[in-house]
Amino acid sequence: MNQAILLDKRPLGRPKLSDFKFVAEALPEIEADEIMLKTSYVSVDPYLRGRMNSAKSYVAPFELQKPISSGVIAEVIESRHKRFQTGDFVSGLLEWKEYQKSKGEGLIKVDADKAPLSAYLGVLGMTGLTAKLGLSEIGLPREGETMVVSGAAGAVGSVAGQIGKIMGCRVVGIAGSDEKVEMLRSEFGFDEAINYKTTPHMRKAIAAACPEGVDVYFDNVGGAISDAVMVHINQFARIVVCGAISVYNETSLPQSMSVQPLLVRNSALMQGFIVSNYQAKFREAMMQLSRWLAEGKLKYTETIVEGFDQIPQAFMDLFDGRNKGKLVVKI
Repeated sequence: MNQAILLDKRPLGRPKLSDFKFVAEALPEIEADEIMLKTSYVSVDPYLRGRMNSAKSYVAPFELQKPISSGVIAEVIESRHKRFQTGDFVSGLLEWKEYQKSKGEGLIKVDADKAPLSAYLGVLGMTGLTAKLGLSEIGLPREGETMVVSGAAGAVGSVAGQIGKIMGCRVVGIAGSDEKVEMLRSEFGFDEAINYKTTPHMRKAIAAACPEGVDVYFDNVGGAISDAVMVHINQFARIVVCGAISVYNETSLPQSMSVQPLLVRNSALMQGFIVSNYQAKFREAMMQLSRWLAEGKLKYTETIVEGFDQIPQAFMDLFDGRNKGKLVVKI
């Protein structure tokens, strides 16, 4: 039998285990031009929370009583497809199932000899591309500027901060524990880091860490933290709005300060994006990330949880910030 995880109910506020359903189904049989896949790693990401709502968004919501999908690394265990061989590993948007068949559409072969398989869901996958393209297309960091990253110890933030350093910026990270703050400084080379959970006055802390103001803000969290950063932006600052995990589980429209006066006063740019906006540039960006990784200019960390049955809990742990770097589930 084959296990699958369905969205049983649309979460109200913070997701609960009861919003998910485990079901057993018969193993599928492949036909001509199909492959059988065995799941190796599953990516859990904050954006999946939005797809659990029924509201209109940039991507269709998950259907109730249907399997959830996300980035997956899988092994080809049987093939009747000319492009794939048994033993190949592939990356793609796949369902939360132990086994599934595919026609190969949208799948990319990945090489376990060049990087650990899980890295293709992180620094060499969607999260790495998100950091790289958010900066190269919107943030445009320049040597000598000050860049602030919120959610800096997460999968996207940790890469974004390092790219800022490669570009010659002074980089300040915001994270949620002393351990993460130390990691940002010692492992990822951030110039300064702030623990927002133990800092009573974030505006003052940001002013102290950014005495020349903020030129680039890579925003992963939204909410009060971003309000505190925004009051320190410089003229012609660029605010890259990648995510807003602090408010994803809110059941009413969050109240926040009006940023328009700050944007006008500083002739600043604030732009939201999703990584697929720049799909035509994926290959070029991936090659650059791979070079930086090979040269030792780019490092990454992962939080790996083991067990197919742990996928829903791992997803919920994102909202407590229990991960350092990319959170993946190893099957």
